[in-house]
Amino acid sequence: MVNSIIFLLLLSLLAFAPFCHCEKKNEGYLYPQFYDGSCPRAQEIVQSVVAKAVAKEPRMAASLLRLHFHDCFVKGCDASVLLDSSGTIISEKRSNPNRDSARGFEVIDEIKSAIEKECSHTVSCADILALAARDSTVLAGGPNWEVPLGRRDSLGASISGSNNNIPAPNNTFQTILTKFKLKGLDIVDLVALSGSHTIGDSRCTSFRQRLYNQTGNGKADFTLDQQYAAVLRTSCPRSGGDQNLFVLDFVTPLKFDNFYYKNLLANKGLLSSDEILLTKNQESADLVRKYAERNDLFFEQFAKSMVKMGNITPLTGSRGEIRKNCRKINK
Repeated sequence: MVNSIIFLLLLSLLAFAPFCHCEKKNEGYLYPQFYDGSCPRAQEIVQSVVAKAVAKEPRMAASLLRLHFHDCFVKGCDASVLLDSSGTIISEKRSNPNRDSARGFEVIDEIKSAIEKECSHTVSCADILALAARDSTVLAGGPNWEVPLGRRDSLGASISGSNNNIPAPNNTFQTILTKFKLKGLDIVDLVALSGSHTIGDSRCTSFRQRLYNQTGNGKADFTLDQQYAAVLRTSCPRSGGDQNLFVLDFVTPLKFDNFYYKNLLANKGLLSSDEILLTKNQESADLVRKYAERNDLFFEQFAKSMVKMGNITPLTGSRGEIRKNCRKINK
């Protein structure tokens, strides 16, 4: 009799088992509904603050998109780029790619503060960066996509990783492609994600060599349209003016579209790392032509590549932490 009762109890437990598992957190991978139960307004809050910031300063859309990129390429998408220097941490903000260049940190602070009031110690800074990048793209007229969520925040930073892993404007094509491949990205991702240069600015110091001394022979880069180069020289002298800003896409500088690729075909890409997509590799050149012709194909691939980049070695489960303040680790 006792055995029969136990058997019936076990059967009833098994019958309800599937319902119990539904409540269990999915650990180890990212998914868009991660905060649906714990902080349902998280995405709405991010979008609201980003929209306000971009309305105030349209350039901020590109800045926030770039922050996510510079975060993911160092130690994975873990918000290490947001940490200030303190104790044993040397901030990635001091690295060559970020110093006097990375910006938008105050917008991330504002988002984090608003979310903490709504649901404290729940939403990671890494996820805020991923959402802000998507919202910035949409606000500038670009594609929309579902952002997989569930990242956690790092307990440290890597200034050496920031200096070495982020593609630089003067890197060779092969060096840039290798940096992408080391992160699990391919040549299609490289060409599509480079299309983010359809918005935003670059500093004179990032392309000066193209105007005056591309290969060490004291001559300008022959792959750069010479009339365009002459215009650039008026505000980017041989010396001085390092921080002078120039739009990356001179046709539609604030609109996320495929004019970036059309400019490359006209030899009017601003950075060397842009133009070499057309001049140094046949496969990438074919992709440039495809995206220049078909904005819809560019948008479709950009969204896919952003999701792929956002999945670079995230901290999940119990690894890392949920920072209360994005600029410092929890005490």
